Amino acid sequence: MARQRETAESLARAFVERYGGRYKRAVEVLVQGLEEALTYLDFPSGHQKHIKSTNVLERLFKEVKRRTRVEGVFPSKKSLTNLATVVMLRASEDWA
Repeated sequence: MARQRETAESLARAFVERYGGRYKRAVEVLVQGLEEALTYLDFPSGHQKHIKSTNVLERLFKEVKRRTRVEGVFPSKKSLTNLATVVMLRASEDWA
């Protein structure tokens, strides 16, 4: 829930110090992936809430699934791809 990288890194260091001996392997995994996990903090704060989790992507995939179910049967693979592309392009426009 940190809003700044420095805060998140200091909290991670405190976590490593506190639990490093007790949960060695888990802490190693945390340290290895910490840089990637905190990448969202490099973006402006207005964008962070949208990119720090996969909720937005999950919602997009649900919408594609919903729209393809409504259609039911597609005459070709290309028509399915076209519909999914349109749904994703509209979402991209909304995000922009």
